[in-house]
Amino acid sequence: MSKFKSYIGDTVEEMKQRVSWPAYGELQNSSVLVLIGSLIFALVIGAMDFVFDSSLSWFYNQF
Repeated sequence: MSKFKSYIGDTVEEMKQRVSWPAYGELQNSSVLVLIGSLIFALVIGAMDFVFDSSLSWFYNQF
């Protein structure tokens, strides 16, 4: 149990003193960048799905 308490204490100390946390502005910019990237990725995947579905529907309707 003492090893666990030591681990938790070391973790708290490291999070407070050694981790460099981003400034609010930097965090906000990164969040916007991730949101835009996710939307672009979703649109590309959606377009690929639409094209693939349309192509298969056309192909199967030929027979």
